Amino acid sequence: MLTRDDRLVAAGHSVDPVRWAGILDELMTQAGARFRRVEPRRRARALVVGLLAGLPRKNCWTIAEHAGDATPDGMQHLLAIYGWSTKGRQHQFC
Repeated sequence: MLTRDDRLVAAGHSVDPVRWAGILDELMTQAGARFRRVEPRRRARALVVGLLAGLPRKNCWTIAEHAGDATPDGMQHLLAIYGWSTKGRQHQFC
């Protein structure tokens, strides 16, 4: 039996870039409510895009470079400051 996740993974390669960008925008709009300021929202979006990118290695340096940042300080700050618990949050995105 295929699960919803199985279908999403299978469909991932067939989603056109414009639709993919719209889905990402929708997700980040929902997640953005967790941040009081626009800067962390932008950085969180850049983090997600970096994680989804085809980077050979994924760490704060490579993701920051992919986002156009000179150093990984902003990405590290984002990961260090905000609590990243999935408990109680999954219903918002699934």
